[in-house]
Amino acid sequence: MDVLVDNASLILDGFWKTLQLTVVSGAYALVIGVLVAIARVSPVGILRGFGTVYVTLFRNTPLLILIIIAYYGMPDIGINPGFFPLITIAMGIYTSTFIAEALRSGINGVPVGQAEAARAIGMPFGMTMTQVVLPQAGRLIVPPVASVLIALVKNTSLAGAFGIAEATFRMRGLLNDHATDRWWIFFGIGLGYVVIVEVISLVAYLIERRWKVVSR
Repeated sequence: MDVLVDNASLILDGFWKTLQLTVVSGAYALVIGVLVAIARVSPVGILRGFGTVYVTLFRNTPLLILIIIAYYGMPDIGINPGFFPLITIAMGIYTSTFIAEALRSGINGVPVGQAEAARAIGMPFGMTMTQVVLPQAGRLIVPPVASVLIALVKNTSLAGAFGIAEATFRMRGLLNDHATDRWWIFFGIGLGYVVIVEVISLVAYLIERRWKVVSR
């Protein structure tokens, strides 16, 4: 276990980078996912078509390919904010499709009468969504969104292949330098991921429980 103690700062730095990737990519995914979900249920045909194409295209493209396109392709066309932003954008776009579909299922789970009542009193589509439908749909999608964010945490390991020093990148470095302690290294890195995942699960549970109490 000395390998974990002696390299604690490197391991913690790796998980700090993992958390940064998760938070930034997750923020992109939530914002884009909400907009795409609204487009998917919009009464405007063009918006519905855009939402459908967006989800179909990016959800069915492997994340690694999206990262490669962002990492190598965007700088070639003059868009190069840095490797970290490029990778988080790719992961955010990929994850947003799952957020959008989870939110769309939540919207469909809200009784139709809620939206009809809002329209009957003259509320436009945008206000109906933000004031009536989305707050109720949000209560229904906490578990699936938590699952999407958990998957995002694990997907951040792909960033290590492109030089981002996240947890998996640090693990490979430690394995190269301490091959005889590989089981302790696997255990320590694996435990770190488990802790992050359990924190997300706990937060989702507390939010879901609180919203259930409020809705009574």
